[in-house]
Amino acid sequence: MRIISGKYKGKRLTAPKKLPVRPTTDMAKEALFNILNNKYYFDEIEVLDLFSGTGNISFEFASRGTEKITAVDGFHGCVRFISKIAQELGFSISTIKSDVFKFLQGTPQKFDLIFADPPYDFDKAEFLRIADLVFEKELLLEDGLLIIEHSEQTDLSEHPKFSEERKYGGSVFSFFEVE
Repeated sequence: MRIISGKYKGKRLTAPKKLPVRPTTDMAKEALFNILNNKYYFDEIEVLDLFSGTGNISFEFASRGTEKITAVDGFHGCVRFISKIAQELGFSISTIKSDVFKFLQGTPQKFDLIFADPPYDFDKAEFLRIADLVFEKELLLEDGLLIIEHSEQTDLSEHPKFSEERKYGGSVFSFFEVE
């Protein structure tokens, strides 16, 4: 995995092999950040990274100047790895070991951007439950954005807050917005 842009552009990070993860590909991540770069000033936003895994997305935001990042993952090894790298690189990433659904139910925080990269083998209902919880709990700030990464076999366009999807290889980013 590598950081594509920002302070640590080109830096390669090697996650332990035993982590149960599927990091977002560099091609898909670069395309996603090109979209986000036109919408946000990274140093002014608060980001929630759900199912954060290796921290790939959190590290990219941090390298680009985002200082308020919360990374949530249910696997202790992932949280430990993200915390270690964040400390080494001086990134301001708050890590939380939690079931993502329980976290969404209980957090009082609000975010400009929420990125979720759940396992691709989730049921469609579980993907939609992420979006439902984000909007029921009003976790997005005004002009906020929820992005869920999933495989091309999953279609989330029926959700009332769905706005668009972008496909990159076998990965799809579905975008959801506050009306």
